[in-house]
Amino acid sequence: MNTDVKIAVIGLGYVGLPLARLFSTKYKTIGFDMNQARVEALMAGHDATLEVSDELLQSAIANGFTCTANIEDIRDCNFYVVAVPTPVDENHNPDLTPLYSASTTVGKVISKGDIVVYESTVYPGVTEDECIPVVEKVSGLKFNVDFFAGYSPERINPGDKLHTVDKIKKVTSGSTLEIGVKVNEVYASVITAGTHLAPTIKVAEAAKVIENSQRDINIAFVNELSKIFNKMDIDTQAVLEAAGTKWNFLSFRPGLVGGHCIGVDPYYLAQCAQRHGYNPEIILAGRRMNDGMGEYVATEVIKLMLKKGIVVLNSEILILGFTFKENCPDCRNTKIVDIVKVLREYNLNITIYDPWANPAVAMHEYGIQITNELPKDKFDAVILGVAHNEFKILDVSVFGKEKSVIYDVKWLLLSEVVDGRL
Repeated sequence: MNTDVKIAVIGLGYVGLPLARLFSTKYKTIGFDMNQARVEALMAGHDATLEVSDELLQSAIANGFTCTANIEDIRDCNFYVVAVPTPVDENHNPDLTPLYSASTTVGKVISKGDIVVYESTVYPGVTEDECIPVVEKVSGLKFNVDFFAGYSPERINPGDKLHTVDKIKKVTSGSTLEIGVKVNEVYASVITAGTHLAPTIKVAEAAKVIENSQRDINIAFVNELSKIFNKMDIDTQAVLEAAGTKWNFLSFRPGLVGGHCIGVDPYYLAQCAQRHGYNPEIILAGRRMNDGMGEYVATEVIKLMLKKGIVVLNSEILILGFTFKENCPDCRNTKIVDIVKVLREYNLNITIYDPWANPAVAMHEYGIQITNELPKDKFDAVILGVAHNEFKILDVSVFGKEKSVIYDVKWLLLSEVVDGRL
């Protein structure tokens, strides 16, 4: 156990908790979160996000890892890591409020010689131009004289038990060359996949924000292809499989792009570009395409129902899945909400079944009722929206009435049982 570095991880969500747990294997580590209920649950040995298993969490706690909502408990630390959300508002403008709040927290406890490292996804310049001035103002210390900073963008993939935090190569950076080396050494000591030390904080920030923007644009392209091929009555999946036989063809599939990264980060890059006098056409076009896919799915289902002569008004609809991706409870920015919004305009009765999602979270965040219990009713239309493992072994056809529509967003079902696919 390295006693020289004492780490405080601020924000114990999908990113902060796995990182804090990992750091605790080598350093004295304290996890800080303002949500007292979250802290109590973690100290009881359970992570509701399921990113850290109960066994790993309880083992870490037994070996000295602690979580707290009391700011005084992190005052003696000297290496602060900020891992708070960076969402967008209803107009898709970056909301830096959580970062300002976390920076204020750091400013209250940071001491001379300490380092603060930001992990939250931002556009280039946020760390040094937005966050550090807050730390300076609150602490009364001078940046790069009394305290230092770094940026190491998170690369957590929620629900992925193969590519865990220690197995994903980490980009690091520092506010000076010496601090960059120091930050890199701390991360390299626990990241088995290795690290990449970027020359500046802005380079590291830019690298992160383009990672997800690139994926967003590629998914937007295949989503557009899906729309084109559906009109031509061509199997999109078959086309992609055929094209994929070329060695340098990029493998992407059409789908709903939600979550806290791919569906959000491009807006950070776009606003940064606009601030510098450039209008990013491709980035925003990709966002428009992907943000419209929920409405597209709902409209396609309605069309298929009408073609089959199913009365749409007051019909019964079953949606399988609510989370933004498969096999995890993460409902942040789920695009199933967009499907529901359009279907409600037709006065339909909607049932949403998801064995992973928390009904209380769905109601609190979206005002939408979901169930963890497998429905026993028959429906006029069934939409498979999320590829949970439970759905792979489910006979979806049993939910349909004698005349019904089955729509497969995730290409999970056999072609002979579906009426439409994304």
